[in-house]
Amino acid sequence: MRYPKIVFIGAGSVVFTHGLLADLLAHPELRQARIALHDIDPERLETAEAVARRIAAARGAAPEVSATLDRRAALDGADFVINMIQVGGHAATVADFEIPARHGLRQTIADTIGVGGVFRALRTFPVLDALAADIRAVCPDALLLNYTNPMAMNVWYLASRVRNVVGLCHSVYWTMHDLAALVGVPYEEVTYLAAGVNHQAWVLRFEREGADLYERLDARIEADPELRRRVRVEMYRRLGHYPTETSEHSSEYVPWLLRHDAEIERLRIPVGAYVGISEENVREYKRTRDAVRTGGELPVEGTGEYAPQIIHSVVTGVPRVVYGNVVNDGLVANLPPGCVVEVPCAVDATGVRPTRVGALPPQCAALNRAYVSVNELTVRAAEEGRPEHVRHALMADPNTAATLSLEAIWRMCDDLARAHGDLLPEPLRATLVS
Repeated sequence: MRYPKIVFIGAGSVVFTHGLLADLLAHPELRQARIALHDIDPERLETAEAVARRIAAARGAAPEVSATLDRRAALDGADFVINMIQVGGHAATVADFEIPARHGLRQTIADTIGVGGVFRALRTFPVLDALAADIRAVCPDALLLNYTNPMAMNVWYLASRVRNVVGLCHSVYWTMHDLAALVGVPYEEVTYLAAGVNHQAWVLRFEREGADLYERLDARIEADPELRRRVRVEMYRRLGHYPTETSEHSSEYVPWLLRHDAEIERLRIPVGAYVGISEENVREYKRTRDAVRTGGELPVEGTGEYAPQIIHSVVTGVPRVVYGNVVNDGLVANLPPGCVVEVPCAVDATGVRPTRVGALPPQCAALNRAYVSVNELTVRAAEEGRPEHVRHALMADPNTAATLSLEAIWRMCDDLARAHGDLLPEPLRATLVS
């Protein structure tokens, strides 16, 4: 029997690799899979390999585990590729916060749109080019499962470079899990439909046995003033559909909040939150590294992430529905063709098949189109080598445009181009003001 080959690109994201492997190796049909780990950091790669072997032993599995600094060698013959790279690491994340802050721009997570999302994409695209070239050369039929943010921009960029790519994010699942708990209904009894763009999709249906659970949610919000101090609840109350990402994320995709001190206080928006999260990620990696070196305890806990579910369904034929980020080929009628949308996808032995959901409510589509414009201009900047499009993307970005003057936007981009330097595509390193 030929067991599937599953490749982890950016396996040095050890905590994430840990969770995905725990899920994969929980499936009996995948316990002898071929697992290939790749990273550019030797220490992190060594840690990831040790973690993989510890998880396999804990699961009673016997996968064939390999680890290599050579990406093409890792990819050779792959059936599935899981991408979870972060180009520039913690230092680049800090620059994405500190430089815009000096210009007066507030961010919370900075990984999706906005200035942080745009420059994270621009750092990532050159590596995606190289990854796509390797896939075309040694595993052209592999299914590429992307976790790297900014999700929509990266999938848009990859879609013209590889045959088969789906972007995966847990925001829809956890939103529905948390909403079910909020209204006191077991998650397993809830039926729902969501669609839109990554981190800004909308819950279009929220039901149990045909009864609308939005009515319960309304009552819950009305009874609890603290719930009304959440950005996503405020957006739901104004727009009529609940957004599928946390308040921290949601606050920086719109023009109404981060420029106002009073709104930051009222809605408890954690400005700069991701810098602390990134620091904790580094500490968590070190704890894991030290645990495998000393033989310390390493809990084996699953994540419920979509990639292991997709791989299991394709290998075994067991049908599932997951939410994926895919090219909009008529899937969402009132969002632009060719952009990347997040919709339910059916998965089985034939692969991943996105679902057509029709038109979004017009107010939701209007917000999504602003998001999509930032994505398009960022991708065009890289594909056409036009640094002015980087500035145009941020002129179109809701939070940036609401906060900064045009001159400040262009100067901020110059400062970030200098800070990220060789990580950017060569034509986009240019400064246009100073």
